[in-house]
Amino acid sequence: MDNGSMGSRVSAPWHFWLISGLSLLWNGYGGFDYTMTKTRNMDFLTQVAGSAENAQAMLASIDTFPLWANVGWGLGVWGSVLGSILLLLRSRHAATAFLVSLVGAAISFGYQMVNMPPEMNTSAGWIMTAVILGAVVFFWWYARKQTGAGILR
Repeated sequence: MDNGSMGSRVSAPWHFWLISGLSLLWNGYGGFDYTMTKTRNMDFLTQVAGSAENAQAMLASIDTFPLWANVGWGLGVWGSVLGSILLLLRSRHAATAFLVSLVGAAISFGYQMVNMPPEMNTSAGWIMTAVILGAVVFFWWYARKQTGAGILR
């Protein structure tokens, strides 16, 4: 058996570690936001929404989500967190996790955009949605590219 061909590893470039770390920070915050929202942490929600009244309106809207939209939201958030961890572990499965996240986020955002109360339908909301979806697409693309380059195994 040739030990040179077994277990040979392609060295990860500096940008891999930078993007992987930023991915975990970005998506970790998404997991924190999801947890604070689901546990109805009013201190956090008031800070995010700008006022207690806005936080209550946000929760009232979230409470109307059907099960499938909630499942999409969970897959969107936790798929990206898992993708970030798998990216740092240099696993080729990171791309699959980011793809699951993208599908989940599209389901959740699709429901939210169609059913958003008028007072919550803001330019900032649309921009943030685009940024989140763009980030997931980027991380999915990046994981696929790194798999093809042999960085992820």
